[in-house]
Amino acid sequence: MSAISHSAALPAEKLPTPLVFTLAAGAGLSVASIYYSQPMLDIISKQFNVGIGSVGMVPMLTQAGYALGILLLAPLGDRHDRRTIILVKGLLLMAALLLCGFSGGLNALLIASFATGLTATVAQDIVPASAALAPERSRGKTVGTVMTGLLVGILLSRVVSGVVAEYFGWRTMYMIAAAAVLFSSLALWRALPRFTPGTSVSYPRLLLSLAHLWQHHQTLRRAALAQGLLSVSFSAFWSTLALMLSERFHLDSAVAGAFGLAGAAGALAAAAGRQLCRPHWPGPRNAVRRHAGDRLVRADVPAAASAGAGPAWSDCHQHHRL
Repeated sequence: MSAISHSAALPAEKLPTPLVFTLAAGAGLSVASIYYSQPMLDIISKQFNVGIGSVGMVPMLTQAGYALGILLLAPLGDRHDRRTIILVKGLLLMAALLLCGFSGGLNALLIASFATGLTATVAQDIVPASAALAPERSRGKTVGTVMTGLLVGILLSRVVSGVVAEYFGWRTMYMIAAAAVLFSSLALWRALPRFTPGTSVSYPRLLLSLAHLWQHHQTLRRAALAQGLLSVSFSAFWSTLALMLSERFHLDSAVAGAFGLAGAAGALAAAAGRQLCRPHWPGPRNAVRRHAGDRLVRADVPAAASAGAGPAWSDCHQHHRL
């Protein structure tokens, strides 16, 4: 993890509330960028006159870019100043969102969506930056607050994009998202101190170290596989919801996005109960099982709430295991 520049004076007890809010908002707005498209898929498919299978490639490539970005770009935070990385990635994310908004066809949108996922990994630089900045006594609370902002950004992004796309058009949503990312990136650049790189190891060796961790830590492998499968379920539920609601019930994108409110409520409930989370306490595991069961049985408001609580509880449980 990067160290903080000695020229930066940090508080002894906790970070200032405005700084924590800026970090949480930055994480939420960044990661929200990869979910805006989901309630808008039906509108986009009609705009470009393509089928469900084709338009479904938009969230798939966005998620693929995000996964690849975590694998290939996240390790850069150990070798370079995170403050600079956050700014550069934020500006690139803004550009990718603008490309999505100005796409003249589905192929251009697919390329821009992949770039959006790749650069939205700036959220994964903001979280460790908050951990490095926070004093040890308040580090857990600070990181928890930033993670809550990230999760709420994921879920409320659907509410916002569903309403905006329905009444102002899907391109407008991408423009608003680009402006929000630009604002948050500049705010973080202004608020954050410089970070001293934690290692001088070459980039290829950093990537090889990931393979070493995977090979020698069974608990890490299990946690990664569990979270990966849960992420697949999470994405499948939200990516198909708008299309199903439109095809079967003739409901618009605003209604599909409104399901995100139930998901956000579940996420906030899980976040409020984080202090109850223990490595061997069955609560997180039961929540994850309920989350998976709801996905298999139905797509309604309780399932959406579970879609918010399940990943939050699972994240808490896996952190304790590691």
